This record gives sequence, structure tokens and C-alpha cells, in this order.
Amino acid sequence: MVPIPDHKKFFRIGEASRIVGVKPYVLRFWETEFPHVRPRRADSRQRTYQRQDIEAFLEIKSLLYEDKMTIEGARMRLKQKNDTTAAYASPSIKNITAELHEILNMLK
Repeated sequence: MVPIPDHKKFFRIGEASRIVGVKPYVLRFWETEFPHVRPRRADSRQRTYQRQDIEAFLEIKSLLYEDKMTIEGARMRLKQKNDTTAAYASPSIKNITAELHEILNMLK
């Protein structure tokens, strides 16, 4: 495993596989199993991953290889994590929206 370079925004599949520490075919398989990882395609039709994709792959690798989870178990764990994050974010967005409406009413 190689650290993610700070200065790069996009990574090709070869770079991504070196960073994550798995073969490119493993990344392609994980793309089919984990819907939140979707690479973009460059003009050359080659996959390009963003930093968040690499971080997701590292988390998937940890769940599968270190925690010994199944694909389905890892998928459920990531979904729970995303649902929890969304639940915590939702009230703060509602609070911000309410405050903005109050400000608008004061300005009228």
C-alpha cells in the first residue's frame, strides 16, 4: 500500500491499485459490488478515480481483508455508515435552513 498523493486529484486504475495494494481486476470487481464507487471515464475511456474513491477502496479492503467480512457484510456496513452520516447531517441542514428563513424574515 502506498500513501495517497496530496497533489493529485485523479488516478488511473494502475495508480489506484498500487495505492490500495490490490490488482486492478479486484478494483473493477469491487466497482460492481459497491455502488457508491463509480469511476469516471477519461476521453481515452480509461477509468479515473478521485480521492474519495481511493479512500472508499481502502475502507472496503480493510473490511474484507482485516475484518474478514463478506462482500454483503461490507456493503451493509458501508450503507449503515452512510445512513448514519446522513442522519447526523440532516438536522444541521434543517437548522441552517430555519436560520436562513429567520434572517430573510428580518430583512423584509
